[in-house]
Amino acid sequence: MSEFDKILVIDCQVAGISGDMFLGALIDLGADVNKITSAIKSLEKQAYGYKNIKIDIKQVMRREFKATKIDVTAESASRKTGSELIDIVEKSAKHLELSEKARQFASKVIRTLVNSEAKLHASDSSETHLHEVGFVDTIAEIVGAAVALDNLQMFNAKIYATPVSVGGGLFTFSHGTVCSPAPATLEILASKNFPMMGGPIESELTTPTGASILVNLADEVSRFYPEITPLKVGYGAGNKDFKEMPNVLRITVGKPVDNWLLTDEIVILETNVDDVTGEIIGYLVDRLLQEGAKDVNIIPMFTKKNRPGQIIKIVADQKDAKRLLRVVIEETGTLGVRMYPCKRYILSRELFSVTVQINNAKEIVKVKVAKDRRGKIVHIKPEYDEMKRLADKTGKPLREITELVKLRAREILLRE
Repeated sequence: MSEFDKILVIDCQVAGISGDMFLGALIDLGADVNKITSAIKSLEKQAYGYKNIKIDIKQVMRREFKATKIDVTAESASRKTGSELIDIVEKSAKHLELSEKARQFASKVIRTLVNSEAKLHASDSSETHLHEVGFVDTIAEIVGAAVALDNLQMFNAKIYATPVSVGGGLFTFSHGTVCSPAPATLEILASKNFPMMGGPIESELTTPTGASILVNLADEVSRFYPEITPLKVGYGAGNKDFKEMPNVLRITVGKPVDNWLLTDEIVILETNVDDVTGEIIGYLVDRLLQEGAKDVNIIPMFTKKNRPGQIIKIVADQKDAKRLLRVVIEETGTLGVRMYPCKRYILSRELFSVTVQINNAKEIVKVKVAKDRRGKIVHIKPEYDEMKRLADKTGKPLREITELVKLRAREILLRE
């Protein structure tokens, strides 16, 4: 849970994402056009096999939205293999003297793209001959995005993304007619467990290049925007102009709201029971905690006909919710479980080992330290099992041992 000066949100839940849409949105945000075009023109080398590179950047309308559109074309001597494309991107990023994070980003994006194609074709990535991916626009979009992100200093930002819309229906490319999302796009999203949504129209909305950029850039995926103060918004235009919706990718740059607490996203699971024994409830609590629940509460209540019952309330990470929901249904026989997302404000927690001296003997104990987002110590709590062990060993009261350890831990931590 690190502190960031900037937050970037890639909003791809309406029109998906492609490489040119992403680069267009970064230009719309204010990335240096001269640096981007110069970087793309540097691909015009005999060793790379691209000639007569043309770059067209303009403002277009997509429905009622003005957005930036970039098109890159060139003459190419031959189809490229996967290893050739990786070599071009990595050499180009090095030649442009990009930051280490920018070079790593460019390398990861092209490797993810090439590996997905190689897996689909059941071949080695170095031997795979790529069609659309081998065109100059793919390489230009990856290199251009690395330059733009570097120029905007976004590799030091916290980057969020929404679940991505992939469209639907059929479309035709070099391998024939396929359904959307394209096989390579689906492979890329699956490889990184990135959430996607079909629709909202019948068209290819997310391309393999866009998907590869997305999965290698987003630190966190959320249906909702994080708590930020928006500073600037950029719109990148796709090739088509749909009548149903604006075909644009929206990227928002903001700063974190000044809050001394950290936040995260959890889910709450709840169900009411009035016909479950205490033994089953006790077993359920143990099993839920073993399965990854953050917390489990049993709340007494009265149900219909004034029967005493319990509300079983579970706090969990989103990734664990469905598994825990199944455990509740299997163990209790309940007919339904409520589930709703929840944001919580929290302190960061770390475990430290502290050496204390008790009755002329040195003991090492674990202490849980809670800090706010500025690093200020808010709470120090020794682990109960450790305190019980020392109280049993020394014969001293548990309260006295606990206060001694807390005092010693605070002295050490404040000195550090």
